[in-house]
Amino acid sequence: MFLAFSIADIIQVPFGYLLDWLYQFSGSYGFSLIVFSIVVQLVMLPMTAKSKKSMMKMSRLQPQMQDIQRRYADDPQRQNAAMQALYKEEGVSMGGGCLWSLLPMLIILPLYTVVRQPIVYMLHESLEMAEQIIAVLQSAAPEAFSANSFYHQITAAQLLSQPEYSEVVKAAIPALSEATLAGVNFSFLGINLGEIPSFNVFASSFWCWPQVGLFLLAMLSAGNQVVTMWISQKMNDSLVTNKDGIQDQETAKNSQTAQTNKVMMYTMPLMMLWIGFTVPASLSLYWFVGGVVRTVEDVILNKRYRTIYDAEDAERLKRRLEQDKLEAEKERVRAERRAANPDGITENTSKKKMQKKQREQEEAQRAAATREYAARKGLLVEEEAEPDCMSGIPERPYCKGRNYDPNRYAPKQTEE
Repeated sequence: MFLAFSIADIIQVPFGYLLDWLYQFSGSYGFSLIVFSIVVQLVMLPMTAKSKKSMMKMSRLQPQMQDIQRRYADDPQRQNAAMQALYKEEGVSMGGGCLWSLLPMLIILPLYTVVRQPIVYMLHESLEMAEQIIAVLQSAAPEAFSANSFYHQITAAQLLSQPEYSEVVKAAIPALSEATLAGVNFSFLGINLGEIPSFNVFASSFWCWPQVGLFLLAMLSAGNQVVTMWISQKMNDSLVTNKDGIQDQETAKNSQTAQTNKVMMYTMPLMMLWIGFTVPASLSLYWFVGGVVRTVEDVILNKRYRTIYDAEDAERLKRRLEQDKLEAEKERVRAERRAANPDGITENTSKKKMQKKQREQEEAQRAAATREYAARKGLLVEEEAEPDCMSGIPERPYCKGRNYDPNRYAPKQTEE
C-alpha cells in the first residue's frame, strides 16, 4: 500500500482504482481508457451543461455588451457597472463558462500521473516497492529501459506481463502479489499505448503499423480539437441576437468572444499536438475519445438550450413588432393632424382660459338676446359702461390689488 499520501492522490488514487477495475474487467488497456474517458465525461456532464449555458448566454448578450462599451467608452467605471447590471439581469456568471470549460484540462494532469506510474496507481504498490521492481528488471533487461527514468514504471509494468520477467521479479521479491506480477499490457490494436509517438514515422526504420498508429493517434487528438472548437463556435455565433431577438451576424463576427475563440482555435490544437508527441499515446487516446463525447454533448446541449432561447427571442420579437405597430399608429395620427393644420397654428387649450372664453361667449349671447328682445318691443337698452381699469390693462383690471389707492402715500395738506 501507499507509504506516502499527497493531496493530488485524492483524485489520482480513485482514477487508478477505476482504471484498474476496467482493465481487469475488459482485459484491454485501450478499451479501459475509452470507457474511462466516457465515464469521466458523463460525470462532468452537469458542469459541462452549466458551462454551455453560461457561454450561450454570453454569446446572446454580445450586442448589448458592445452597445454598453460604445456608450461608456470614456468612463470605465460606469461601463463596468452597466456590464454587471446586465449580467445580473440576465443571470450570467462572468467567468463561469470559462472556469468549467477548463476542467477537462485539469483532469488530464492527474490522469497523466496515473498513466505514468501504473505500478503505484493500477497495481497499488508503494513507490519504494515500484523502485525495487524497476531495479530488478533493469538488471534482467537493461536494454528495455531508456535513459528517461520518467517512464520506467510503464516499461516495468509491460515487462511484468511477460512470464519470463515476472518469474525473475517473483524470485527477487517474494512478497509481491499475483496481481502485481501480472503487470499491465499496454497493447491496443497493435499499438503500444505506453510508448511516445514520434515525428520520424516516415523514416524507413519507423515505417510500420505500431509507429504509424502512434503518429495517427496524436494527430487525431489534435485534429479532433479543431473540429470540436469549430462546431462549438458556429453554434454559439448562431445565438447572437440583438435586443429585439433578431440574429446579429455582424456582431457575432466582430465580438471579443469570437476573436478569443479564433485565437484558441489555433493555440489549443497546437498545444494538444505538442502534448501528443511528448507523453505516452494513452493520453492521446483518452483526449480523442473525450473530444468526441464532448462534441456530441455540445450538440445535444446546444439543441436543448437553443429551443429555450429561441422562444425568448420570439417573445422579444413579438414585443418589438407590437411596439412598432403602436408607433406606426401614433405617426399616422400625427400625420393626419399635420395635414389638417399645415401652418402649425394651435390654439391655447388652457383649461382656465377655455372656461373664461366660454363664459364670455355665454355673456355675449345673453346680451345679444336682450338687445334683440328690446328691439322687438321698442325698448331702449342702455349699454353698460365699462368700469374704469385701475391698472390700465383691460384684461387685468385689478392687477394692482383690490385696495389699491393711488393717493395713499400722498403728502397730507396742513390746515391753515
